[in-house]
Amino acid sequence: MQLRYVFSELRQGLRRNLSMHIAVILTLFVSMTLVGLGVLLRQQSDIAVRYLGDELQVTAYLCRDRDPNPSCAGEATDAQKQQITDVIENNPEVKDYRFESRTEAFDKVKELYGDERRDSLLAAMSAEDMPESYWITLNDPNEYEGITSEVVGLDGVSQLRDLRDDLKPLYEWLGILQWGALGVAAFLVLAALLLVANTIRLAAMARRREIGIMRLVGASTLYIAIPFVMEVIVSAVIAVVLAGGALAAFMYFGVQERISESISFMPWIGMEDYTVALVVIAILAPVLTVIPTLALTGKYIKV
Repeated sequence: MQLRYVFSELRQGLRRNLSMHIAVILTLFVSMTLVGLGVLLRQQSDIAVRYLGDELQVTAYLCRDRDPNPSCAGEATDAQKQQITDVIENNPEVKDYRFESRTEAFDKVKELYGDERRDSLLAAMSAEDMPESYWITLNDPNEYEGITSEVVGLDGVSQLRDLRDDLKPLYEWLGILQWGALGVAAFLVLAALLLVANTIRLAAMARRREIGIMRLVGASTLYIAIPFVMEVIVSAVIAVVLAGGALAAFMYFGVQERISESISFMPWIGMEDYTVALVVIAILAPVLTVIPTLALTGKYIKV
């Protein structure tokens, strides 16, 4: 295959259908940006669940040395922990539970806050400062009074954290924003696919004489289709670069400069999460354009 032919046809195709390619780029740009936002919101929801628990969870924190709760006589003993475990396991309202040690709690905080904020927030802390806890998952979020009343009065329990009422609106809004962004992105992706189909059809009509000659000399369908595929790849790459820039601006000006500063009670998405979103759209955009192009090219170049 002659590379000169491929790049010559690519240049001519982009010039002939410039307005259509711009429309494809803009549509893909907006749709990939929304897909990236959906991925980021999903990751933020996962961070919130790891840090705060989900809507079906209550957390029982155990007593520790110098506990601020006056009812705690000292660190929870093994016998008290066994009693708490038995109560949790035998309660019908409990679906599942897990025990979190001091080390696990401290490692989770370090993971969630990252190195930059860890230096300022956790410089004077260690694993010994973290409380042990039971993370209790309920069968039904509306049936919790039995387990909470049993656990809160046990020796060795410092406090019971029940944030379900506070977390419900947060998770609902994160879910609405996530699925809303992905839903709008799906419609825009469909529009982009239709634009791709029209672009291929117009490009094939503009080159029908050249395609006919190539057919007569025995050129394969793949050979003829390569310039069309290259055109949509160029459009997809430009759209991904623009979407990546938009997501980077959202991360810097929206999350780091605004949200994380004003709402500092929990960690927020960072560069690692941005990289995941960028990889997703970098794979998705070419796939959504190249596959339809290959499928439609065979139809439109039959001249």
